[in-house]
Amino acid sequence: MEQPTGEVLCEVRGLWHDFRQPNGQPLRVLEGLDFGVKPHEIVALLGPSGCGKSTILRILAGLIKPTQGQVLYRGKPLAGINPGVAIVFQSFALYPWLTVDENISIVLQAAGMDIPEVRTRCAKAVRTVGLEGFEDAYPRELSGGMKQRVGMARALAVAPEVLFMDEPFSHVDALTAETLRAEVVDIWSGGKQQPTSILVVSHDIREVVFMADRIVVLGAHPGRIRKIIDNPLPRPRDYKSVDFGRCVDELYELIIGHEMPDPTVTQIAHATPTLEPLPNATTNDVQGLLEYLDHRGGREDLFRIAADTNQPFGEILSVVKAAEMLEFVDTPRQMVVLTAEGRKFVAAIPDVRADLWRGRIERLSLFRQIKQALEASPDHSMPEEEVHHLINQLLPREDYDRLFDTMVRWARFAQLFSFDEDANVLRLAEPEPPPVPEPK
Repeated sequence: MEQPTGEVLCEVRGLWHDFRQPNGQPLRVLEGLDFGVKPHEIVALLGPSGCGKSTILRILAGLIKPTQGQVLYRGKPLAGINPGVAIVFQSFALYPWLTVDENISIVLQAAGMDIPEVRTRCAKAVRTVGLEGFEDAYPRELSGGMKQRVGMARALAVAPEVLFMDEPFSHVDALTAETLRAEVVDIWSGGKQQPTSILVVSHDIREVVFMADRIVVLGAHPGRIRKIIDNPLPRPRDYKSVDFGRCVDELYELIIGHEMPDPTVTQIAHATPTLEPLPNATTNDVQGLLEYLDHRGGREDLFRIAADTNQPFGEILSVVKAAEMLEFVDTPRQMVVLTAEGRKFVAAIPDVRADLWRGRIERLSLFRQIKQALEASPDHSMPEEEVHHLINQLLPREDYDRLFDTMVRWARFAQLFSFDEDANVLRLAEPEPPPVPEPK
């Protein structure tokens, strides 16, 4: 992808905005903003809830007129709707009574395109986002990830110069979000079609580090620009690389330092950027995958695994993601490859497998946080309601029941935690007693 030039596609200068409250008094939401989006770059607006990220997006799109300041498109004052942008919304925003094709076509027809052009663009957009075969499906028949693909296809079909994305992956599961982020970056970096640039709104630090070339860090009440940061990481970006983690940590410190100068333990836990939800996979699922790979020389194509095991593709993805999180496999492109740790695990006897599993999960933030809470308790235990509260603070958007069940399964296998289902209490597992030597 070619580098951004000095030209600016859309920008705000000296932007202020107030909303009128029911009592007639103004509420200031944005104050003194200056930034722009250049050709061939991805810019992210990052900040806490209430900092005005979505309002900025709508002002740049021409949907809201600011109280004060200039909004420019290609150097000229914006009058009305911005002709060079399209928006992918957070909530899918699909017409439930229309098919995939019809949801895409309706925006093209509204733009005055003739029927042949509408059909050509619609088919191309469907191919681009991987929805071929679902053209006649209704939204109720689609998963959350597929619904968001329809939203992306609808935006891409109008060939915008700049694609606006408003928290686009917040309503899908973590694995789907990761896949969609990569696909958006691939579409943008292909360079063969619009959009040339993307402006994405997010509160997810890992998301913006993965996607953005420049990150506009915002403070709240009212929204102000704290800092604009250039992201030096080369593409493709690896969530697990040292440099990626360092960039995440720097942004985390910047946001926490500005917004919460004296954060509590709860606030730090809530904002920890390296925390990942556990994929919906059992210990048996992961062991089965590792043994399958071992029997095939240590590597296999992801789609072949799904076909051979006769499992739904989404379930296989969750198992692969779990094994990758534990660093038992690596996933270059669509291959799944046993790592050295994975080979060691497959070759081990059951007791050693438990030790190896424990060594991996103790590196994961969720288990570390829970273990620290249990160690701080006088009897090394917590009622489930306290665990529930802690997990909801750490991962507020996740399905608690599913996550708790997976956490307990993994921890039991590793002999890290135990769960008393009668008393609904989580405990640190008692260490195994040393073997009694046999009498001579």
